[in-house]
Amino acid sequence: MIAEETLVQQLKEKDSQSQAFEVLINTYKERLYWHIRRIVLNHDDADDVLQNTFIKVFRNIEGFKGDSKLYSWMYRIGTNEALSFLKAKTRKLGVSNEEMQERMVNNLEADVYFEGDEIQLKLQKAIAILPEKQKLVFNMKYFDELKYEEISEILETSVGGLKASYHLAVKKIEHFLKEEQ
Repeated sequence: MIAEETLVQQLKEKDSQSQAFEVLINTYKERLYWHIRRIVLNHDDADDVLQNTFIKVFRNIEGFKGDSKLYSWMYRIGTNEALSFLKAKTRKLGVSNEEMQERMVNNLEADVYFEGDEIQLKLQKAIAILPEKQKLVFNMKYFDELKYEEISEILETSVGGLKASYHLAVKKIEHFLKEEQ
């Protein structure tokens, strides 16, 4: 695996840019895809958002200062792209955020790419009812197994606030799952 600083340097240099970008995509596409997929829930939408994320990364790599890890920076771009995508889709359909979440979860059952069982579906329904920030924190901590410090870097929020959000999310999910039985 190539060192992150070297990869960033190669991404910024015209001679090595395309090869470095290929390395970047191959290294991070799967992790970013699943992060985005947990936000938008649909495979095709996740693919579109992932593509937009990599385009933004490519266009803005010159502005990457190295204040955070490259992956954290890309994760933030992917998160923002996914949230913007959902807002645009909600506006276009003329529905509320809650209605949009409900539609997305209901569509999961029909999604041929959804490989979860009944329990996974219930969990996704529980996650869908969470406020946006709690949903993001829960997904990053539970599914992506990120540390609070990494999530803090991505969402630009205090670790204490993230711990509180995660705790509240878990409580709401537990409550939802108990009600569903």
